[in-house]
Amino acid sequence: MRIGMFGGAFDPPHNAHVAMARAAVEQLKLDQLRVMLTGNAWHKTRQLTDAKDRVAMARLAFESLPKTVVDEREVKRAGATYTVDTLRELRAEFTQALLFLIIGEDQAAAFTTWREWAEIMKMATVCVAQRKAVRPGPVEGLPFTPLQLPSMPVSATDIRAKAAKGEDISLLVPPPVASYIAHHHLYRGNR
Repeated sequence: MRIGMFGGAFDPPHNAHVAMARAAVEQLKLDQLRVMLTGNAWHKTRQLTDAKDRVAMARLAFESLPKTVVDEREVKRAGATYTVDTLRELRAEFTQALLFLIIGEDQAAAFTTWREWAEIMKMATVCVAQRKAVRPGPVEGLPFTPLQLPSMPVSATDIRAKAAKGEDISLLVPPPVASYIAHHHLYRGNR
């Protein structure tokens, strides 16, 4: 089996996240992609949106992608959430599987600051989503596997800011996510 792990706050999940998940499943020929929502994010300076809302939005964003499962283990875990711990759990659960960790270019640039990053490299093939204009290859001298994506200048930070101002975000997030944000009045008053 080929199991991928795609982690993030998904606050909110947006179209680039969905494109990245689709690219991972197709390009890595995954049997399953586990979308992991960050629990207690040690590296985030802001308060994340409530886990129940992020889980609901992730389910709406990724439900139509084949071979994709929203995994809640990190939001249910007490204490700080670290990728290495989640990979260890996946290794115990899928003892014979090949594991793939899917990350973005921004995460790759800071990868050597992650807890036990060298151990992560031993447990999983680390795949970096790269824009087509970027030359594929190692980042920070590490042997990352590239995932090719079209240029999609979408950021959750910008989406939250637009939603806070009441601006239209319907072209930036999957339609069911836009409806959920509007219905639950998420990000109002946030910047």
